[in-house]
Amino acid sequence: MNRRVVITGAGAITSLGQGADSLWKAVKKGVSGISRIERIDVTDLPTKVAAEIKDFDPSNFLDKKEAKRMDRFAQYAMAATQMALENSQIIAGKINSERFGMIIGSGIGGLETLENQHHVLLEKGVNRISPFMVPMMLPNMAAGMIAIKYGIKGFVECVVTACATSTNAVGDAYKAIQRDIADVMIAGGTEAPITRLAMAGFCANKAMTTNPDAGKACRPFDSERDGFVMGEGAGVLILEELNHALKRGTNIIAEIVGYGCTNDAYHITATSPGGEGAAKCMKLALADAGLNPADIQYINAHGTSTELNDRAETAAIKSVFGSHAYQLAVSSTKSMTGHLLGAAGAVEAMITAYAIKEDFLPPTINYASPDQECDLNYVPNKGIKAEIAHAMTNSFGFGGHNAVLILKHFQ
Repeated sequence: MNRRVVITGAGAITSLGQGADSLWKAVKKGVSGISRIERIDVTDLPTKVAAEIKDFDPSNFLDKKEAKRMDRFAQYAMAATQMALENSQIIAGKINSERFGMIIGSGIGGLETLENQHHVLLEKGVNRISPFMVPMMLPNMAAGMIAIKYGIKGFVECVVTACATSTNAVGDAYKAIQRDIADVMIAGGTEAPITRLAMAGFCANKAMTTNPDAGKACRPFDSERDGFVMGEGAGVLILEELNHALKRGTNIIAEIVGYGCTNDAYHITATSPGGEGAAKCMKLALADAGLNPADIQYINAHGTSTELNDRAETAAIKSVFGSHAYQLAVSSTKSMTGHLLGAAGAVEAMITAYAIKEDFLPPTINYASPDQECDLNYVPNKGIKAEIAHAMTNSFGFGGHNAVLILKHFQ
């Protein structure tokens, strides 16, 4: 019999605040974390807004020397992990290090470091390049640094599957515990993509919004949507084998019961027609959980606010859930957090876990103009109380990657 896996801790660094509680309180209220970009010059960029973190101070979590040797994406991960461990009341030294593992992913890694060091190369020459450039930019370095700090010697890796990254990280960590490879896993993702180069690249492929109004720029499933809004930050969950958690007497937020992973094998950026790959992934997650479509009450959608994604995801949900699709609540919390790329899935799994725990449906804010092809209940503009026994969270990434998790109310 498979071992049961529960979520016992959560930590987040997002534009909505620091800590899982701050994130969840803001989401419940329908607060937007999107604003005009201040960190970089956007004068010549068609996109002017992002879910930018304004008040992060790495010295609150790291000493100054340590922080200087980390890219921003790794700093975010270190901070979110510290908060998740504290939330779970885990003391690393009291956990069997060989049975303590981690999967922390990043879609882009240390792009800010790469960009800065390229400027150094052009302006000052090869002898001024930092010896820390390579480790600072490697996507796996967040996991590596966390392992060093907390003495984690078990199953440790880094997943890179674009916008599905941290959903895959959580799903793979869930399977590692289920299959008795580990008792405790740190799982999540981190991203720091608000740089000139990254923003220019996403603008070039026409994926991001050009709406300058920060209050309305991200509007998933709305007929006026015109592209996603970049986000940044980290989301980290503590996953634990149920008996291990019960023996510690720790708080349990929710239980993970299903995971699906597929690929469209269709296009490098576009979803497959009708969301075929996404639909297959949802079906696999349901089968893994031993659930029927009618058992799901809520879906935290990928919901990027792009024309193609929202339409394809809606079609995929309808193909999987049939008439029950119209009984479901479906919301995109990216309308508040922006799209955190590789960190999005873990942040959204966290929000889904709290939604289940508190029986509260998070809203899709900025929803004003219905799209006839997106005709489900997207919990428009205001969250509502509703009993949630089982919920699904979707993530779909460039390269055709699909990842789906199913969570349930812990009993």
